[in-house]
Amino acid sequence: MNIFYNEVGVGDVLLVQVTPEKVEKVVTETKGDVTLVRDAKTNEVLAINIFNFSKYEKIETTGNVELTEAFVEKVQQALHTNGADYQLEVDLSPKFVVGYVESLEQHPNADKLKVCQVNVGETTLQIVCGAPNVDAGQKVVVAKVGAVMPSGMVIKDAELRGIASSGMLCSAKELALPNAPEVKGILVLDENAEIGTAFES
Repeated sequence: MNIFYNEVGVGDVLLVQVTPEKVEKVVTETKGDVTLVRDAKTNEVLAINIFNFSKYEKIETTGNVELTEAFVEKVQQALHTNGADYQLEVDLSPKFVVGYVESLEQHPNADKLKVCQVNVGETTLQIVCGAPNVDAGQKVVVAKVGAVMPSGMVIKDAELRGIASSGMLCSAKELALPNAPEVKGILVLDENAEIGTAFES
């Protein structure tokens, strides 16, 4: 789940993206300030728009809103206040974490891509990476599925040239770090970085 707010560009509307999946046809259901956007076939809630959100909670940021237990509770209260019978299910674990490239092999269908096995603490992810400097034994920044990049791009499970990829290995430029080098390549972290911990820029 990702939440966005841009009062100047969009208005006083909280945009809740429940799932990044695209569907052919949607239907909407409005209750007070809340509009639920559903898949017309399955009736699954895909997104929620909460209008006049500043009367429920004031947001100072623009763009992607950091999810905390307290903020999610405010959103849930806004849904209940408007009679929208929907329970938010939110993963509050960090989306940008320190990963360790345990191994990598050449992508069978692409010369410039590598298939990496990346330990992120609680699990090992398979991530397809095209960075020229990626190598086994590196500690790197992993954007997990659900992460929102500074560019606004949402990381999703994907298939690159027929190979499944769950996440992204990030460059300093993609993370919008100050003085990021122009040269292509992932950001390689210090050996002391702890695998699975949140990456703090």
